[in-house]
Amino acid sequence: MKLLDTGTSNTKIRKTQKSVADVRVASLSLMPDTTICPSCQIAGCINLCLKESGRGRFDNVAQARQSKSDYFHANRDEFLSQLRKELTNFVKVCDRDNLKPVARLNVLSDIQYERHGIPQSFPEITFYDYTKLAKRIGNTPDNYSLMFSYSKAPAYQKQVDLALQTDAPIAVVFDKIPTDPNYRFLGRRVIDGDKSDLVNVKAGPVIIGLKYKRTSATNAMVEDSDFVINTNLIARAS
Repeated sequence: MKLLDTGTSNTKIRKTQKSVADVRVASLSLMPDTTICPSCQIAGCINLCLKESGRGRFDNVAQARQSKSDYFHANRDEFLSQLRKELTNFVKVCDRDNLKPVARLNVLSDIQYERHGIPQSFPEITFYDYTKLAKRIGNTPDNYSLMFSYSKAPAYQKQVDLALQTDAPIAVVFDKIPTDPNYRFLGRRVIDGDKSDLVNVKAGPVIIGLKYKRTSATNAMVEDSDFVINTNLIARAS
């Protein structure tokens, strides 16, 4: 099976690619679980995960993601070898088309690819991801940038505190993105993060506001969620 999507079928990836001239984005979407997304339980996001948003609501897409996850679990070395081959081909295509290669390998997962030497092997690629593992921030290669993913779950607050000690952008999923420039969340101003991840990852110590994409299966859970924040909870800056 092919691992990388270089055709921008993901809406956010497509927006990101269009936001910056002369780039092409390769992405990898796995079906998340507690191994490849180890903080999903303490963050309280496993039931409201974006895995069922957008194209994820289609059975064939979900099955393809699950097959990739099964492949990762069953034969990790082979999976990583194939990923390296596909990234090598991706770089060649970008060189041919005079485009800068960009990769997001954790669209729905939180694998520490730096531990497998993937970004180190491809210095010509700009890698970026969201993560719920605060210890990763500042500990990735120069070509691999991370944004922290927030949750207000009590068991997750040590991770949040660690992230707030850095200048990394912090992504927060809201029921609706706040537009008042005077609003603050966690003491930081909020920007609209639904436009471009390449803009988000360079935004510095801000809150990246992401609007939750509701599904019929998760609508009832949003109100009591630790993962989706009601904008009424945002404190106005003095």
